[in-house]
Amino acid sequence: MSGRESVTLLFMLVVIGSDHAGYDLKHSVIETLKQHGHQVLDVGTDSTAPVDYPDFAEKVGRAVLDGKAERGVLICGSGVGASVAANKLKGIRAGICHDTYSAHQGVEHDNMNVIVLGSRVIGVEVARECVHVFLGAQFTHEVRHVRRLGKIDVLEQKFCDA
Repeated sequence: MSGRESVTLLFMLVVIGSDHAGYDLKHSVIETLKQHGHQVLDVGTDSTAPVDYPDFAEKVGRAVLDGKAERGVLICGSGVGASVAANKLKGIRAGICHDTYSAHQGVEHDNMNVIVLGSRVIGVEVARECVHVFLGAQFTHEVRHVRRLGKIDVLEQKFCDA
């Protein structure tokens, strides 16, 4: 990791969910989260039997929105479907991250609250590092980023409430 990715990690309550494709990676990430002192809320799935990723995107997103968790981790095969589904929940800012730069920058600039990983795309160690820097990053509150998030809020109001 570069110096920029080395931030003070806060202990958090983290919700994690996956579909069947992400089941094994989810357990590796949970182990790492617990080793780092985080509390983990696992919302499933509980096996490799086929399930539908939107169900787990909703569970992760609801936990974040309802204050049951500070941030979320969502895993499916590619990360794409789960990301699309999670971003349908008003107030969720989910981003696919397969590198540590995107994992911290997504929080610092975009106030990302759910990281999405593709288990068929990313290796276990890189996934663990991405989650680590995601949880250690903080939104910068720089004027340009606040302005851009305000525009996202306007889009949500305009198109999500219809």
